[in-house]
Formats: sequence, C-alpha cells, structure tokens
Amino acid sequence: MPPLYTFGKLTVGTAMIVGWRPRVEGLENIPATRGAIFASNHLSVADELFLGAVVPRHLAFWAKAEYFNGTGVRGRFNRFIMEGLGAIKVERAGGRAALTAFDAAIPKLRDGDMVVVYPEGTRSPDGRLYRGRTGAARLAVAAGVPIIPVGVIGTERIQPIGQPYPKLVGWGKATIKFGKPIETDGRPDDRTSLRELTDEVMAEIQKLTGQEYVPRYAPAKPGSD
Repeated sequence: MPPLYTFGKLTVGTAMIVGWRPRVEGLENIPATRGAIFASNHLSVADELFLGAVVPRHLAFWAKAEYFNGTGVRGRFNRFIMEGLGAIKVERAGGRAALTAFDAAIPKLRDGDMVVVYPEGTRSPDGRLYRGRTGAARLAVAAGVPIIPVGVIGTERIQPIGQPYPKLVGWGKATIKFGKPIETDGRPDDRTSLRELTDEVMAEIQKLTGQEYVPRYAPAKPGSD
C-alpha cells in the first residue's frame, strides 16, 4: 500500500468511519491478495471516500489527466498526490488516449491490486440505477480477475450532487455492501458476451441496493464524474 494512501486511511479514512459509522456487509468477499475490480453504483463523490475507508487493501481510483499534467507549484503538488495515492490517469479526449487508462490498469490488476469502476459512467442524477457500460467487464476479462459487485446506499444524503464536501457528522447513514465475486477468467471478450456480463453485474448491484433499475444510460452532465 503506498505510504500516502496509508496516511490517507489513517486520517481521512478514520474520520469517515468515526464520523459517519458506515454499515459494512460482505467484507469476506474481498480477496486477501488477488487483484479484483470493484463495480459499484455511484450516488455521490463521497462514494470513493467511504470505499477507501472501509476496504482494508489499496484501491486504485481513476483520476483525470489534468491532475497529473499540471504545471507550477499546484500542478506539481497535484501530481505528487495522485502518484502517491497510486491513482490511474484517465485521458478524457476519448479514442486511443482514453484506452491508456485501461492499459495502465491491467498490470496493476495482474499484480494483485484492486481497481474501482463505476459502470454507470457518472453519478446517478436521481438515485436510480442506470444501465452499465461494458468497460468494467472488458477490463476484468482482459486482466483475468473477478468483478466484485458493490452496493452503496445513503451517500447522496451525506454529500449531494453540487455539495463540495460531505455534510457535518450525523447527516445520514451510509451502507456499503460487497457481493460475491463474479469470475471472468476464460470468458469471451466479444461485444455480446461483455454486454451479458455487464448486465449480470448490474443485476447483482441492484440486489445489494434495492434501487429502481433504468434500462438506459444515465445522462451525463458537464463536470460530472
């Protein structure tokens, strides 16, 4: 676990656990040493804070390339933070540039690291669960690692969309549920098979959260993550 990530767990992670006392279920489904992908619903920016706080292993989150490529004192500081946390750089230009994030994630997964992916592609605008994109399935099959469905409940009340930081202690209760791993080793990587695997993952997430499912992609808004 990178030293800066460890420091973050001891400080921010401890504050999240002590302040909001999240309910956690299914930690036994997290592999002790093997790489895996956490495929989670996405209600709030706080989702990443809670996941990082309750998962005992290092999680490699995605971070937009601007945090790595900035100049000046602020740019160097952001780059130091992102690299120190073991984040994966994401190019938002699309095409081959965007695929470099997947290229960077595959060796991390094969070496036993864990990566968080939000199949919906953005935060839910209304609390419902939207159709998943196939990126998580494609990455899992390419790396030969399982997908762990994750259900996050209540974080949209702690840090609603547009709120720059979590509300003060006592504002709502968060629950994080980890489902049983879905094995992907040996699965085909054609479009139809990846779609089927993605739908399987989304069905498991829905079982964990009880959200209403919407069979279309979530609308992306400017500045959404």
